[in-house]
Amino acid sequence: MSKNNQILLEEIIKQELENYEEDSSVSDFFEFYASLQVLKDFELSFEEVESGRCGESHDGGADSIYLFVNGELVKEDEDIKDKYKKNVDIEFILIQAKYENSFNEETLLKLSRLCRSLFDLDFDRTEFEGRYNDKVLSAFELFKTTYLGLITKKPKLKITIHYVSKGIDVHPNVENQANDLRKDIIEKLPGTIVEVSFVGSDQLMKLAQERVNDVFRLRISENPLSTTPQVFIALANLAEYYKFITDEEGKLIKHIFESNVRDYQRKANINNEIQDTLENPGTEEFWWLNNGVTILASEASAPGGKELVIHNPEIVNGLQTSNEIFRYFSRNNHKLDHEKRDVLIRVIVPENEETRDKIIRATNSQTPIPKASLRATDQVHRQIEEFLKLKGLFYDRRKNYYKNEGKKPKDIISIPFMSQCLMSSLMQKPDYARARPSTLLEDDDSYNKLFHKNNDLNTYYILSSWGRNIEIVLKANKKFTATEINDIKFYVLYAVTAQLTQSIYPNNNSVAKLDVKQITDECINKSIHLAFDSYKEKGGNDRAAKGPSLVESLKEKLRTIIKS
Repeated sequence: MSKNNQILLEEIIKQELENYEEDSSVSDFFEFYASLQVLKDFELSFEEVESGRCGESHDGGADSIYLFVNGELVKEDEDIKDKYKKNVDIEFILIQAKYENSFNEETLLKLSRLCRSLFDLDFDRTEFEGRYNDKVLSAFELFKTTYLGLITKKPKLKITIHYVSKGIDVHPNVENQANDLRKDIIEKLPGTIVEVSFVGSDQLMKLAQERVNDVFRLRISENPLSTTPQVFIALANLAEYYKFITDEEGKLIKHIFESNVRDYQRKANINNEIQDTLENPGTEEFWWLNNGVTILASEASAPGGKELVIHNPEIVNGLQTSNEIFRYFSRNNHKLDHEKRDVLIRVIVPENEETRDKIIRATNSQTPIPKASLRATDQVHRQIEEFLKLKGLFYDRRKNYYKNEGKKPKDIISIPFMSQCLMSSLMQKPDYARARPSTLLEDDDSYNKLFHKNNDLNTYYILSSWGRNIEIVLKANKKFTATEINDIKFYVLYAVTAQLTQSIYPNNNSVAKLDVKQITDECINKSIHLAFDSYKEKGGNDRAAKGPSLVESLKEKLRTIIKS
């Protein structure tokens, strides 16, 4: 069967590559595909998977690196110190993917050298510049900063290394080398859980064939109250609700939680109160003391009376309740068959997107949710989504919605990417777009300018389309590393926009009047040279890309071009 799986896997890779980027090599695409599969449980977007890729020269054997705290991807510009109070789980994941039919020792030897060097918590990145690339050094630096920043929270630390190939068997010598790698990491970080996994053709085929379940069944304690045919209010046994939100392996099903509305604050007192109620039941019913859970669905019914059939569920309120129920039964699995308490469940099938967004806002109005998390429910984002769809692009207002619909990565525009495109061109701040990719939506002034209700929808289409084209051109040019592309792409977009509007201060009106087809390869390549030359002049690293002097240097060059 394994040989057949190799053949099947090769055909899947070939077909998936056609949906990815035409100019990408099979080996490069395999790195992306491997990360996409082994990180499935984390429900990352295509963009987030891409952000962790380091596979270029001097990567130390790590093609991709990701850092998670409590299951959430940590972004480079995030301040995580005040986010978490206790019960912190940190997982640092390194992935090596080789489009080969075997596993070899040399790959693990390289990873051992990398880990011995960079898991020293006092490592100075300047000592390793030239030996390891900027993406790798930045990833380990982020790990060190995060781990030390949360050390008083007594975090549980796990280091996971996935070695992915088309291989079938693992030679004992390779297994021995994996054991040595584990020992090297534990020597640097005592008490750490370390896993080295070999993901071959059999495992990859199993992951590739997993389907996202879109129809869920929830057993309820009594017949539901239904005010309309598509609204149900019911009590569900806590054990039954736990089964509803977990898969066959007992893992939390993340994709049923509304991606854009999450309580990132994770208030310890709220969680502790819920957990205390679960651990120490009193005479009161659980649902008397808890607001319950709100689930949105595309369709819902109660055909058997004491069961709800829910299509495409999205849990938009009750995240903390759900997580605490999950944690409680994960630790006390033996109590599932004896649980008598209930949780209140509301299932609603919204009439339209506007109603859906109103429900999300209303049910989260009393929860301390960051502004950026609720931005996606603003009317302007629904309008952008509909406008871009007419143009063949898919605005990922609901994270991973279009990924799950099978749309091509290059055709999906995330809200953070859109924000970066707008910030770099309309506010002439490509440095800010590079330095703060995940926090742009937090600032009210910037947000109101970038996503003003009177802005022309064509502006959003033009800038996001050009931004994506520039990424594709940069990736096709093998001259640039992944680090350099990440550093300069928004400078290139700003340079393109400035030249086509004939102003170093492009605005909504001037951009909206342009035709998306005005951009040419000649214009993109000219802008790439302008941005890259300035980038190299200022140091050619992420510090230069995040600093103000690079913008000023580029503006001076653009002034000269526009005048002439």
